[in-house]
Formats: sequence, C-alpha cells, structure tokens
Amino acid sequence: MLRSIFSSITTRSALAVRTFVSTVSTSGPSFALTEEQQGYQELARKFAHEEIAPKAAYHDKTGDYPTEIIKKAWELGLVNTHIPAEFGGLGFGVFESSLITEELAWGCTGIQTAIEANGLAEAPLIVSGNKEQNKKYLGRMTEEPLMAAYCVTEPGAGSDVAGIGTKAEKRSDKWIINGQKMWITNGGKANWYFVLARTDPTAKPGSAFTGFIVDANTPGIIIGKKEINLGQRASDTRGITFEEVVVPQENVLGSPGQGFKIAMAAFDITRPLIAAGAVGLARRAMEEALKYSLERKTMGQKIFNHQSIAFMLADAAIGIEAARNMVWKAGWLRDQNQKNTFYASIAKALASDVAVTTANNAVQIFGGNGFNTEYPVEKLYRDSKIFQIYEGTSQIQRLIISRHLAENVTNL
Repeated sequence: MLRSIFSSITTRSALAVRTFVSTVSTSGPSFALTEEQQGYQELARKFAHEEIAPKAAYHDKTGDYPTEIIKKAWELGLVNTHIPAEFGGLGFGVFESSLITEELAWGCTGIQTAIEANGLAEAPLIVSGNKEQNKKYLGRMTEEPLMAAYCVTEPGAGSDVAGIGTKAEKRSDKWIINGQKMWITNGGKANWYFVLARTDPTAKPGSAFTGFIVDANTPGIIIGKKEINLGQRASDTRGITFEEVVVPQENVLGSPGQGFKIAMAAFDITRPLIAAGAVGLARRAMEEALKYSLERKTMGQKIFNHQSIAFMLADAAIGIEAARNMVWKAGWLRDQNQKNTFYASIAKALASDVAVTTANNAVQIFGGNGFNTEYPVEKLYRDSKIFQIYEGTSQIQRLIISRHLAENVTNL
C-alpha cells in the first residue's frame, strides 16, 4: 500500500500513483503516456523541483546524506518502485520506473543515485529471491524508509567481476564471508546488502560465485570512511569489509554457483534506469544552458543567436531524445519478459555519453560562469562523469554490444 501523500501534491497526480496498473501495451510501447503514467511523472517532477533541486547544492558542498529528502520521497512512493505488490510495493515496471528516475535525476543525480541504489540491491531478489526472502527483505523496504546496497565491486575487481576475491566458505549449515568491497553506494546507510562472493575457487566465473543477503548489523562487517568523489557527493559511497561474517543458508539467493548470473541479470533491470538518470541530468544541463543563452548577450545579441551556441543546444536535444527512446525500449522489453541486455547496454552507453557531452557543452555556453560554483552547470558536469563508469563502464557496454553483434551474425 502506498504511503500517505503530501498535501502539496495535486489530487490528480496522487490518485494516479495510488491506482497504478501497468498499461504498457504488450504489442509495443506507445509514445503517448497514459494518464496514470503522466500522473506519477508529474508527481516526481514536482518533487524534484520543490524538494530536491533547492537543496542539491547544499548536499553537494557538505556531502551530508539526504535522509529527509529520501524519507519524503519514500512517503510519496518514489522509492522502491518496482517491488512487487505481493510484498507491499507498487510493482512498477522498468518503463514506468524510468519516468520517475529521469525526473528525480533532473533535481540531483547524487540524491537520485542514493534512491536508485535501493533498486540495484533489490533487483537480485526480484530476479531470484524466494517468497520467504522477498517477504522478509523487500517487504521491510515498504514498511519504513530503509536503504540497501549492492556489494559486488572490489578494489581490484570493478568491471572485471570474474576477478572478485571475496570468498564464502560453507561451515556446517552456515556460510562464512571474508573479503573487501569498494565503491558501495549506500554502504554506510544500508539495512542489508546483496553480496557476491566466490564459493568455488576452481570453477569458471559462471558457476564460481554465490549471491547472499547479508544483514548490515551482522558481526564482522566493517564500514569504511565516506569517499569524497568528483561528483554526486550526496551519495554515500564506502568500502565494506567482511571478516568472518556468518550468513545462514536461508540467505543464499538461488543456489550456490548461480551468483554471477543473478548479479548480471539484475543489470537488465537497473541499467535502463541508470540511463534514465543520465537523461535527466542531460535535460537539466540543456535547460540551464538554453535559459542562459536567451539571457546572456555578446556582440549586441543573445548568444543563442550565435550558430555555435545554437548547434550545441540542438545536439543536446538530439542526444536526449534518442537516449530516452532507448531507455524506453530497453525498459519495455524487460517488462515484457523479453531479453533486453543488448538494448540496456545501448541505452546506458548512449545516455552516459550524452550526459557528459551535454554537461560539458553547458559549461562552455556559460563561459567563465560555467566554471564557477555559483552556477548550476559546474555541478552537473562533475556529476555526469560517473555515468560512464558505474554499473559497467561505457567500454564494458560496448563490449557487450559488440559480442551480441558477433553472436547474431547471419547471411554474411
């Protein structure tokens, strides 16, 4: 059941979220959003404008975790959107969730990433969790504003997931985890973690790892310092060390050896949403640059009238529209239980590059002011870079895309 709605939100938007039933046609996506889809898109847009954007600079400068903002978003149903209804969630598809993600990212991708990290941690459970696991761990996320984290990346194993060194050993009816994870979003705020660990040192990557659900208060978990990153500083990113951490058999996801496949399957859900966040940032950068170009004058006219400026804005619009369409396609395919890995990688690679290029050009359009922290595009530029790195670098996405092409060659 959806939490209570703020009185400041319009009745139409609130009703749309409360009565949501997926209406994406199984015969193909429609570019005309339904009234329900427009309703929660407007809800997220209003929240981003009124609650996120005005406080984004503060959280960027201080690095303070946006607890109150996330709590308000949770109360509106803008967090954990794809938890199935049987576990207390709204059961939104990837397509619908992408509409919300884009709007939240417009406000601040650091805050949006903190929210989206819940979805990444939850995705392995949605993919392979049994009813008892999902009721216990997904269910609690709908009962109070808790956070979760996805623990896969390590100091020496980022994109090279097969190089993970964290180990889990079976002792009697328990599993003992030892190892270190790094760059874990929500690492210091999580109530529980999804942890990928090596359980068979001799097996190939596809069967060498197992996924575990680990409560954050389990003895032996050591939370590292908050990392101060180039951008998205509102996000809580830390190293997490596991020393003789005991996990019960009931917290194994799927079965031993399936962890790698589960972790990768989760990306089919989350990469389109990361791409949606990149689209939101790019849209904000374009809008800020457009507004500035219509106000700033040089050589006796608005800088928008200079072709060099106008063309950068046109390229931004081209990239944003194309990237959003790829997000929608990748999301729709996943919602129809069709394989979307190829399109999810295209969406993420394209949207990430569009975000970085658009933010870079926005700084250029602002000129000297764009290099100053008093103007918004400086932060957007810093925030944009991580989209080309986390949840698989842009190079990894191109590797996935190119391998798909090679595997599906016919009639050459």
